[in-house]
Amino acid sequence: MRFELTLFQGRAGDHNDLAMAGARSLAIAMQTLLKGELAVIGTPKPALNMNWDVELESARSELAQLQARINDIYARGWRPLSATSRCAASIATLPAVVRHHPDACVVWFDAHADLNTPLSTTSGYLGGLALSASLGLWESGFGNGLSFGNVVLIGQRDMDPFELEVMRDHNIKHIPPNASITEVLREAIDGRSVYVHLDCDVLDPGIVPTDYIHDGGLSLNDLREAMIVIGEHSVIGIEVAEFQDAWAPGGGPVSPSPLLEALLPAIFSR
Repeated sequence: MRFELTLFQGRAGDHNDLAMAGARSLAIAMQTLLKGELAVIGTPKPALNMNWDVELESARSELAQLQARINDIYARGWRPLSATSRCAASIATLPAVVRHHPDACVVWFDAHADLNTPLSTTSGYLGGLALSASLGLWESGFGNGLSFGNVVLIGQRDMDPFELEVMRDHNIKHIPPNASITEVLREAIDGRSVYVHLDCDVLDPGIVPTDYIHDGGLSLNDLREAMIVIGEHSVIGIEVAEFQDAWAPGGGPVSPSPLLEALLPAIFSR
């Protein structure tokens, strides 16, 4: 199965406008690498930087288009490789993954667990609700069905008490950034097919521009080693979020090439 490329350019709870441009830069690099067609979903608009409910309603139409795109890719027997700007796009993508691959392992690279709900969130940030929606902890309107047992969290180091409670109560596998990733990850995947979600803030600050900055993250070599393990399995899709194209508004563009190179073992998996 080959990958089909998707670039999501709509709003998804953005704090600023840098990830829309970053997603485009990353998608073009992916297209150059794979020499395939690139489908563009949504149109860039200025960030709203508002509460999760306002952001979700603003994004709903284009997220529905993104979900339809992922469903279509799977229905034709191919795999999605997506640049999705913000993590909140996963509210639409993950239910499509589960619909076609209900037993797949979702490996969630992120500095955060994104397991908050509308009732637990203290920030009101839509991205902080991105994974919990597909787990059925709240109703987004895009579906759910993801099993807690099919989630592996990697690199989380900024979690709220509610998220820690969810992780404990549902026995969600968590590999912290200071762990020996390879063997633990291989054991956690346990031979299953894998869908990869990568939020770039899982990396140590200063490696690539992201919205959130938390010390103690993964190195690019850590990420590549994890992708080697993932590449030993059937990779059914990859989405990359939160790559910003500059360190600050008005700054010069930052190349996504080092990030993309770290992903190659999973992209060119068996």
